[in-house]
Amino acid sequence: MLSNRQLFQQHLAQTSEFPLMTEVEKAEGIYLYTPEGKRIIDLISGIGVSNIGHRHPKVVTAIKEQVDKYLHVMVYGEFVESPQVKLAKALADTLPSPLDNVFLVNSGSEAVEGALKLAKRFTGKPNLVSCFSSYHGSSHGALSVTGDEVFKQKFRPLLPGVKHITFGHIPDLMVIDEQTAAVIIETVQGEAGVKSATREYFKALRQRCNETGTLLILDEIQCGFGRTGSFWAFEQYGIVPDIVVAAKGMGGGMPIGAFMSSKKVMHVLTDNPVLGHITTFGGHPVSAAASLATLEIILKEKLYSEAESKAALFKKLLKHPSIREIRNHGLLMAVQFESFDILKPILDLCLERGVLSDWFLFNNSAMRIAPPLNISAEEIEEACKIILKSIEDCYSLH
Repeated sequence: MLSNRQLFQQHLAQTSEFPLMTEVEKAEGIYLYTPEGKRIIDLISGIGVSNIGHRHPKVVTAIKEQVDKYLHVMVYGEFVESPQVKLAKALADTLPSPLDNVFLVNSGSEAVEGALKLAKRFTGKPNLVSCFSSYHGSSHGALSVTGDEVFKQKFRPLLPGVKHITFGHIPDLMVIDEQTAAVIIETVQGEAGVKSATREYFKALRQRCNETGTLLILDEIQCGFGRTGSFWAFEQYGIVPDIVVAAKGMGGGMPIGAFMSSKKVMHVLTDNPVLGHITTFGGHPVSAAASLATLEIILKEKLYSEAESKAALFKKLLKHPSIREIRNHGLLMAVQFESFDILKPILDLCLERGVLSDWFLFNNSAMRIAPPLNISAEEIEEACKIILKSIEDCYSLH
């Protein structure tokens, strides 16, 4: 009889040569539990997914109630399904005018693909602009606008007509011209290691898009749903995008994504050609029910309102000579070290001692901290003690 670890290695397609190989038996709140009963503090929320913690009781209840009614019954956009329409209305209520239309998909990559198609279809223009060090997903279109050549070079040719600009650098906005269908940009750059831009930059970006007839797509897959101190990160910049994409923290642990725009823009997907964008499982009723419960929890409990103060507690406690900087936007945080060689043993020791963290795709010398938004002060203090002890023990070896 093969163990789960052996089955994992023999039959599950691998994404790297060095998976964490931690076996999880159950998860609850901010904790993961191994079959041996070891408790692990999850400081990365399944990479931005579990914003309300693992298995939130209200989400579990919503899932169970929907499972007792129906699962998949029809491809997206044909039947009237209560979980989908209620979620769409609730999402529209969080967005400024004229953003009132929601297309439900299965993931962040799919949401990006749909948004790119929508922009090209609406504007009739061929080109796209995105940022260096941006991450928008792994499917071909999403990878095309991702801003890291190492991740892209072995999969070329990708989409033509994609140009990259430096995030936060206003002079680069002149790259956006009358042939640009859309600019897609993370409101806060996640995989670059938590990089923020100024309000002035976003105002200039919005203005340049207006001048050139370009649609502005804001990728809130990692920074939305309360992560940065407001429900949507773009609320902090005084602008309204043309399209918003979301996923990750949207589902409370279930797979779901969405791209959202105005009815005027979204309507172009209905004809010439008909079914301009389609998905079989998009807005799956169980995922939609879980997402609605998640949204309601975040809004009712105002979980975003304490994101900055909880981040401040992490910053106050994590003091060590080897920490060069701590960047944050709400509870999306990067603890910067000198190199990957210094960070990796710290992460390994943290996991061994019961704290799960990680690095960033495009910054492997920074520790990722993005815990569930409802983590308590006591839990933050416990996690920081383990991190500091691990840093100290690794630091002394150097």
